Amino acid sequence: MLLFLIESMNYLRLILEADIIVKLVLLILLFFSVFSWAVIFFKGKAFKSISSQSQKFMTVFQKSKNLTEVYEAAKRYKASPLAALFRSGYRELRHMNQSNPEPTLTPSNFESLNRALTKASNNEISKLERMMSFLATTGSVTPFIGLFGTVWGIMIAFNRIAVERSASLDTVAPGIAEALIATAAGLFAAIPAVIAYNHYLHKIKNLITEIDDFSFEFLSIVERLYGS
Repeated sequence: MLLFLIESMNYLRLILEADIIVKLVLLILLFFSVFSWAVIFFKGKAFKSISSQSQKFMTVFQKSKNLTEVYEAAKRYKASPLAALFRSGYRELRHMNQSNPEPTLTPSNFESLNRALTKASNNEISKLERMMSFLATTGSVTPFIGLFGTVWGIMIAFNRIAVERSASLDTVAPGIAEALIATAAGLFAAIPAVIAYNHYLHKIKNLITEIDDFSFEFLSIVERLYGS
């Protein structure tokens, strides 16, 4: 434990004594790292809520024979994209019923309903993809920012050799250490972001499939209820 504390203090001293450009690189990488972890936890919590509420909504949807009852239940599941899709489709159906006392599913009505579901679907997919671009940017950019810090640290090491006319370890070690810290910081920011991005992208693809399947199922139910 004591050895770990000593090593930590040595690294901290290296960072505090580093060149201003290296410090700036490390600050930028720290921002990307902290913000990407915040996004990772936020998205994880959001997907957990989506999964839980969608399962509850689908249980109600599959058991109930009354669309009005399902609509009232759907209001409780704000996080579920399937519930949001149903609410949008039901409102369009209600508008059709208000405009025609004996509604029939004409091609025009069917197209209007399909457009309403598509619009709701696109809106829910946009919500699912929110902040994903930041994770992708973090995963792709931070290694290069770290590499810039690495190159700068090596340049400083060579500059010290030229100034002091000595290639001893005391001369080159600080610059090389700064370079390696920048490399490590870039990887530390990038690796979790890439893993999280791929993990959440897989979840989003599965949810998009569920959304598409639910849209087809909803349209099928409407066709059975209102088809001439």
